[in-house]
Amino acid sequence: MLFPERMVKTSIVVHQSYLEKLINTLHEKGIMQIIDISRENPDVLKEIEKSEMHPDAAICANYEIRLLRLIEILKKFRPKKGFLEGLINPVVPEKKPISYKTLNELFDQTEELLGKVENEIIESEKQITSIEEEIKDIEVKLSNVNYLLDLDIDLSYIGTSKYLVIKAGITNNIEMLKEKLEDTAEIWSKKFVENKKQYYWAVVIAAHISDIEKVEKTCKELVREFDLRNLKGTPREFSDNLKNKKKELEDKKRELILKLRKFSEKNFWELLAFKEAVQIEKIRREIPSSFAKTSYTYVIQGWMMEKEKENLEDLVKNATDDHAVCEFEKALSNPEEPPVHIELSKWTKPFKPLLALFGLPKYNEINPTAFMGFSFALMFGFMLGDAGYGLIILFLSLFAYFKLGKHSPMIKNWSYIGTLLGLFTTIFGFLFNSFFGDLVPRFFGSELYSITIASIHLPIDGLRNPLVILQIALILGLIHLNLGLVLGFYQNYKRRNFKGMLCDQVSYFLLQPFGGALIGKYLLKLWDLPSSFQLVCMVGVLIGLILLALKAKGMAFMKLMGFVGDWLSYARLLALGLATTGMAMAFNIVGQLLGDMIHVVVTILILIVAHIVTLGLQSLGSAVHSLRLQYVEFFNRFYEGGGKPFRPFRVKRKYTIKNENMEV
Repeated sequence: MLFPERMVKTSIVVHQSYLEKLINTLHEKGIMQIIDISRENPDVLKEIEKSEMHPDAAICANYEIRLLRLIEILKKFRPKKGFLEGLINPVVPEKKPISYKTLNELFDQTEELLGKVENEIIESEKQITSIEEEIKDIEVKLSNVNYLLDLDIDLSYIGTSKYLVIKAGITNNIEMLKEKLEDTAEIWSKKFVENKKQYYWAVVIAAHISDIEKVEKTCKELVREFDLRNLKGTPREFSDNLKNKKKELEDKKRELILKLRKFSEKNFWELLAFKEAVQIEKIRREIPSSFAKTSYTYVIQGWMMEKEKENLEDLVKNATDDHAVCEFEKALSNPEEPPVHIELSKWTKPFKPLLALFGLPKYNEINPTAFMGFSFALMFGFMLGDAGYGLIILFLSLFAYFKLGKHSPMIKNWSYIGTLLGLFTTIFGFLFNSFFGDLVPRFFGSELYSITIASIHLPIDGLRNPLVILQIALILGLIHLNLGLVLGFYQNYKRRNFKGMLCDQVSYFLLQPFGGALIGKYLLKLWDLPSSFQLVCMVGVLIGLILLALKAKGMAFMKLMGFVGDWLSYARLLALGLATTGMAMAFNIVGQLLGDMIHVVVTILILIVAHIVTLGLQSLGSAVHSLRLQYVEFFNRFYEGGGKPFRPFRVKRKYTIKNENMEV
């Protein structure tokens, strides 16, 4: 649709005994966006009071936290696929049926599941954490003790005794250490090399207890001491014992991980399903905090699409046995901006994220997705403009669409966009004589193709005839800008904004042809004009300037120059296209020269790497500049954006199947 869906503001007054059933029905059908009355319509609370969330929401939140904790633990120990494997064959969630008639029954089922697995999973995870800390401590001790393996001394001697002080550590200045303790201590040392450049020494220093202050001061300056307290046996014996203990701990850790993986295989999807079920019920019990209430009734307000009015009335009537009243108020009669819902076909829907980057249309503003999507792909293809690169993008996108898009809507949507980008790039590449630059004539000695249609010779060589490409780019830009003006004209007509129509659109419709005709005669000397038509052109330009000045006033000239600047901005289509062809050609030349000097294999390697780099860089540049032409030049003619998306109160299920047995 050209405009967003018509919206109505809805108020439902329901008897308290039917509230829960009505909430469940609205949640399942998902046709109404519920608003918080206290924020959106505080005047209502002058006569009635604000509602509170249901007490069971806190219980649901507690179960959700407990389930989430177990899920996060099991997720860490689930087997993980590699990036490519996960992309090609992603994990498909297993949907579980969670059947319950009342919320208490769901609580009982959840508690039963938690009773079976919660303590064991949490305890196993704690043991794994404790083991990992022990292993880290052992690794630190091993790293210290390994420096002393050649020393035949009991580690318990290291420290301070009645007569001796013995210290162990490493230093990078053994000469200074020996000099300072020359007459004070005996020093054992062993040299080590790090990275073939840096030298350091493991040292053991023994001195009389009376020299403890001098030894400690020197060690603080020159030695990084080992913490070997409470250790016994020789370094080698202790090292062997630590390695054995580490192996035992690693074996124990593997057993615990295997145990958690078994829990994951058996209970992971079930835990996710119960978390989702509890989450759904929590949302349903939190939503009453957005309502208002009287002694016996609740007031629900929100937005919905106008076409769903009868559907909502039937739903409310059936859910409440006709114990509720619905009222509808047209969006235009409300001062607040209603949310926006745009209906898109399956061909234009993938472009919605690109529109959302700028902003959704406001209510009663034209939805530009289809126009933006087509022109974005067209201009991307014009700027990249190489058939070889286009075919790569095309085939990769088709592969992603049919193979990877089965399990991921996001990949499917982006690969659809990629398919269009590749198609237009291929078309313009063949039109502008570029297939990996000049690969075909340079290496195969023949033209890409040669054909004449209606006196027009194809392909057009962009490097030899850049002015032709520039003319095409500026004509395309003029069409693009005028499409924006036409959309703006129609938008103002629908809004009954006749002044906007005349000043913002009709002024340019007059200035472009009549002003262009006069510029062509007097400045560019391209043609002669009959005197009568010159008079018509002058009158047209004068009327256009007057219309422009009615709204822009003193800024009319600046606004006109801004339009001309926007038009000239489309010259970037030529610039990016020539940059792509030029880079590809340069790499072809380099590859050819090196291949002649060294070997043909070098040529092939250079061409592969260089064209991949060129494809990546130029694709990014083409995408950015094509988007810029949509957001700045095109949207500036008619589009403001900034609409709030329509977010209906709708249940989202990924791991559960709808519960048909729920009673209220």
